[in-house]
Amino acid sequence: MNIVILDSGYKSYKFERSLFEGSGFTLKIHPSYKGDKTEKMAFAIDAHGILVRHTAIDTEFLSGMKNLKAVVRYGVGYDNIDIDACTRFGVKVANVQGYANHSVSDHALALLLTCSRGMWDPKKQINTQFAAPPVEDIFELHDKTLGIIGLGRIGSEFSKKATPLFREIIAADPYKPQHYFDNLNVRKTSLNELLQQSNVISVHCNLTGETTHLLNRETFEKMKKKPVIINTARGEVLDEKALLAALNTSQIHSAGLDVYENEPVTEAQEALVDHPRTICTGHYAWYSDRAAQELQKRAALNLFNLLTGKKTDDCLNPEI
Repeated sequence: MNIVILDSGYKSYKFERSLFEGSGFTLKIHPSYKGDKTEKMAFAIDAHGILVRHTAIDTEFLSGMKNLKAVVRYGVGYDNIDIDACTRFGVKVANVQGYANHSVSDHALALLLTCSRGMWDPKKQINTQFAAPPVEDIFELHDKTLGIIGLGRIGSEFSKKATPLFREIIAADPYKPQHYFDNLNVRKTSLNELLQQSNVISVHCNLTGETTHLLNRETFEKMKKKPVIINTARGEVLDEKALLAALNTSQIHSAGLDVYENEPVTEAQEALVDHPRTICTGHYAWYSDRAAQELQKRAALNLFNLLTGKKTDDCLNPEI
């Protein structure tokens, strides 16, 4: 069988080579992360299994594949993979669930603390405002409310780490039952109530049609407590134009971002990235030395298991 890795860029593929080539598979690695979709389709034309990061696996892509049996995404999100189309074509799909629960929740907490303490540009503060705060509205967390949008694996881990810091944690997730919230000591609420009551809002939901631009001009207007906004989920959950406007009109306190509507960011996003009340990192919340190794190993093993008929807990269309 032929295995193709699209969207390369990891430092080493030693594990993938050992696993697949050691089991008699042929492995090809595309030389670039970005690239033309048509060219990548041609590169993968003979693949029985594909490991992918960002390339869209949709009807157009699948129509050109004659041998494809399984696709695995390096990561938790899978918004670039059309699960229904894959199911129609008889292609099994998996992601890597839970590998970065700690690294992403750690990163979200770091962004939260950076914003609440006004540490967007510490070099400027130490050079021009030594012994004085960079802004007046630096606040303490102990009497504040944290709102979490999406209480899945990462959102749940984040709530555990944040519990000692806040007076109350509330969350909006219509797909989780009441007992799930109770076990985490998190109060279940609607999105509207969360927007109105939260001093800090952290986004941890998947990107779907339902959540695209979930935070937009209308929702920013509902934010009564001028909250900090944290996003380590998917960039498209936030309308960046509306976010920038909310920052400029002081509807929100500040923003900590690791993901963006367009990645890598472009000149059109400079006003947001360079805003004096944003801290922006380059989509590496997923990374830690441990998490990176686990991601590659589990992705490869998931693909191997799908192709060899073994059970894969991360399979996203198990009905096939």
